[in-house]
Amino acid sequence: MTVSRTVLCMKWGTLYPADYVNVLFNACRAHIPAPFRFVCLTDDATGFLAGIEALPIPDIGLSAQDWFLPGIWPKLAIYGANLHGLRGRCLFIDLDMMVFAGLDDLFDWGQGFVATDMGPAWEQPPRDGPDKAVATSIFAFDFGAETQILDAFLADPAGAMARFQNEQDFVGAHARSLDFFPPGWVLSFKRHLRRPVGLDLVLPPRAPPASARVLAFHGRPRPADLIRPGTGFWDTLPHLGHGQVQWAVDYWTGHGGRLTPDALRSR
Repeated sequence: MTVSRTVLCMKWGTLYPADYVNVLFNACRAHIPAPFRFVCLTDDATGFLAGIEALPIPDIGLSAQDWFLPGIWPKLAIYGANLHGLRGRCLFIDLDMMVFAGLDDLFDWGQGFVATDMGPAWEQPPRDGPDKAVATSIFAFDFGAETQILDAFLADPAGAMARFQNEQDFVGAHARSLDFFPPGWVLSFKRHLRRPVGLDLVLPPRAPPASARVLAFHGRPRPADLIRPGTGFWDTLPHLGHGQVQWAVDYWTGHGGRLTPDALRSR
C-alpha cells in the first residue's frame, strides 16, 4: 500500500532530545486516523521510537556555523527535487509544537504551499509581498513542488541570509502558491495563551481552546520550560510566567514524554 501523507520534522545538534520527536510522533498518531509516514531528518536518531523513519539531512552547502545561526536555514533542504524519494503531501511540524486535535484538515486545506499567517491574528502587523508574515513552524506542501525555493537560496546563500531575517521570510517570498490555514487552527502560546504582564504572576497560562489543532512555541519559552519539575520563572521580562503548567505536563506525559532532566533539555 502506498502512503501519500508524510509528517516531516527535523532534529540536529543537541537542543532538542529524542523525547521531543517521540512525543510529536505519538501526538500525530493520536490525531491522524489514516496511515501516514513519520519522517525525521536528523544527525542522531538515538532514542527514537519504532515507527519513526530517521533519514539524513541533505547537504545544501551550509557551513558548520550556518547550521546554528538564528533563522533555521537548514530547513530549506526539504525543498529539493528528490528528498529521499518521498512523494505525496507533506505536513512539516517543528519539534516545539503541541498537537491537540485532528490534522487531516491541515493536509487537505487549500492547495500548493499552505502555512500559518502571522499577521493580525498573531497580533503582528499585516505584511504583503515578499515580506508577508509567514510562519513555517507547521506547513503543508507537495514533495518536489517547491524546488524554486531551494534553487533561489543556492544561487546566493550569503545574499539570502543577509537580506532575510530567517528561513520562513525567505520561503514566504519564494513559495509558488501561498495559502494559509484558517485563523484559530494554529495558535501561538505567546500571543494567545500567555497571561498579560502582572496577571501572569498569579494565574497560569490559559489552556488551548477546543478549536485549536496545533499550538506553536516560537522562541522563549519552549515547551520544556513549562513542563520541567521545580521550574521557576520561565518567561522573559517583563513577563512573569513561572512554575509547572499542568495542561502542558499532561500533554507531554500523555504522549510518552519523560520528566527527567535529559528528556526536558532545551537550552
